[in-house]
Amino acid sequence: MKCRFEFEMDNLKEIYEFGEVARQANGSVLLRSGKTVMLATVVMEKEPVDEDFMPLTVQYIEKSYAAGKIPGGFVKREQKPGDFETLTARVVDRALRPLFPKGFLYPTVITVMVLSADKESDLQVLALKAASAALYISDIPVRKAVSGIRVAKIDGQIVFNPTLSQQKESTLDLYLAGTKEELLMIEMAAIGTYRTEVVPTTLDPMMDPTLAEEVVTIKEPNAMNEEELAGIIEQGKELLSIECAEYEKYFIESAKPMLELELQPETINDEIWVYIDEIYAQAIKDAVNAMAKSERNEQLKEIAKQIAEDEVAKEQGWEYETIYKVVEKYKRMIVRKMILEEGRRADGRGLKDVRPIDIKTNILPSAHGSCLFTRGETQALVVCTIGEKTDAQMFETLTSSGPEYEHFMVHYNFPGFSVGEAKPISAPGRRELGHGNLARRALEPVVDVPQDKTYRLVSEILESNGSSSMATVCGGALAMRAANIELADLVAGVAMGLVVEDEKYAILTDIMGLEDHDGDMDFKVAGTHDGVTAMQMDIKLGGIKHEILKEALAQAKEARLHILDIMKKAEEKIVVNEENLPSTETITVNPASIVHIIGQAGKTIKEIIEKFEVSIDIDREKGKVRVTGKNKPKVIAACEHIQNIANKQAPKPVTFEPGQIVKGRVKRTTTFGAFIELPGGVDGLLHISKLGPGRVSRVEDVVSEGDEVEVEVLSQKGHKIELALRQILKRNG
Repeated sequence: MKCRFEFEMDNLKEIYEFGEVARQANGSVLLRSGKTVMLATVVMEKEPVDEDFMPLTVQYIEKSYAAGKIPGGFVKREQKPGDFETLTARVVDRALRPLFPKGFLYPTVITVMVLSADKESDLQVLALKAASAALYISDIPVRKAVSGIRVAKIDGQIVFNPTLSQQKESTLDLYLAGTKEELLMIEMAAIGTYRTEVVPTTLDPMMDPTLAEEVVTIKEPNAMNEEELAGIIEQGKELLSIECAEYEKYFIESAKPMLELELQPETINDEIWVYIDEIYAQAIKDAVNAMAKSERNEQLKEIAKQIAEDEVAKEQGWEYETIYKVVEKYKRMIVRKMILEEGRRADGRGLKDVRPIDIKTNILPSAHGSCLFTRGETQALVVCTIGEKTDAQMFETLTSSGPEYEHFMVHYNFPGFSVGEAKPISAPGRRELGHGNLARRALEPVVDVPQDKTYRLVSEILESNGSSSMATVCGGALAMRAANIELADLVAGVAMGLVVEDEKYAILTDIMGLEDHDGDMDFKVAGTHDGVTAMQMDIKLGGIKHEILKEALAQAKEARLHILDIMKKAEEKIVVNEENLPSTETITVNPASIVHIIGQAGKTIKEIIEKFEVSIDIDREKGKVRVTGKNKPKVIAACEHIQNIANKQAPKPVTFEPGQIVKGRVKRTTTFGAFIELPGGVDGLLHISKLGPGRVSRVEDVVSEGDEVEVEVLSQKGHKIELALRQILKRNG
């Protein structure tokens, strides 16, 4: 049955069309918003698989034709997903996976394809809405709508579902997903803002009047207060509830009758449970304590094998797989019981305790900056490399008008040996991309990358037992400081957990792998001393109360400040590898001597580059010469060499006597005066206070560019010549 529904909520107009296309899928929808058109489909296999996890795959695919583009590169068709596509698929997966009933083991693929793209559309928000609509009206037994909402803060005002243009002006990027009852997912990042200022230059303006002032760009760091953040999240949650209620009210008309599927809910063999409780309880408790030091559960497997070999197990016909599932459930019960009833964790910590932290910096002698950050059994080696502007990562999105460049990169690698698994290192997957993206968003607000530089952080996880992404944040901040990069503040991250049983709950600080697996929440918070810079939360139990969220944020702040104190002490002990760091020096010469620095057919500048092993960029108009190289002494020597060439070619200075009367032409006017071109090709400054006997408000009220004037020389110090106006000889035009 064909149906069409229109909605206009929270700055978004959406049109959903059901029954029009992809009718052989279990569920499909065309979603239109502005000029954006998305097709979302859901397809389920008819036979379940024998697995211990739900076989759900989410694909988000952008078609180049959607923006009137042809794919770049040698192969002119879409290839493997880009980072944005992978991260968007991950967001949709995390929001929809909790909706499926327990025991659902039917392979299911959700595909979202962008067929037409509007340059102002938030494709991540629309992708989740389209996927949820297709799933809701399908015959798969899921009857809950999920919605996503983007929240921005522009000029101090909260804006829901901002356009992409508005997002560029925002100091907050908050993405929420949930149903009408529950908040399921949070992605948050604070955004550093830029401002421009016109400042007097430190260079001699008499060398060239255009150097008298310059425009500089200044990055202002940003972090969000926990109380304010919790309040904004609560507002977003209320809007999500309203949206989802509206969707369900109308989508039910197009929903197919639900299939009667055979679910495979986890069942516990009571006899095995009793047998374990009587005989193997202590062995499992010992295994839990061992798992506090590793994410691997080898001891549990050994216990299950031992039980399977017992006479009772053989008599009862208990299979190893069944025994192991019961052992896993018993372990989970022990972990949660210890936390809720004893306030104690598997490794003996209290609920708020952070594991011991050890930090070593610049352990790699040839790297620009490095940090080995160890927290408990999680260890990240983070390495910083400083590159040139040309080292930036080029990328292009459907909504961009052309190629864009990423000058700050965080790459996260998770090799198998970090958790004791014997598997080869392969290309980064969704998890690696997601963790790297989270770390980048956490650090970016405090990093100001110069326009001529590129910074790259690589995090090698050498050991993992919980929160390796947050170790990457801590190690990344110190690796940049070890490379002598200025930061507005250090950034630390911590992973929080939650265990809930009926009315009891416990919030855990710095969770390990065991608590992540058996807990009800994975909540990562990163920030500075001032507030939160990035956050990511996934709820496993179905929603979180606002009071618990606020408490978790406050507890995370305590841990973050504790970690920052340790990081500060480590920062004070950093010994920078000066000889490794690329050096950049900028000198200013007379623009007239640039031609001699370059030489005939570039001969002179090529000799300088080869001799001193540097690269040279020249601004001909302003006479700025930027010299960059890997060896600082050679860079300084090259600058001196260039300065010597410029000085030899500099024109002989023209001198005037105080009181001398000369004729000149107004070359340029500024807010503070006018530059007068004098005989001999030199310029003098006619200050606004010297334009007349009375007070002059605007320079242009007295003189304009091109006017011929008679001036008196008041003084001359090197290139700097001060003048006073005698009379205007001829007006320009």
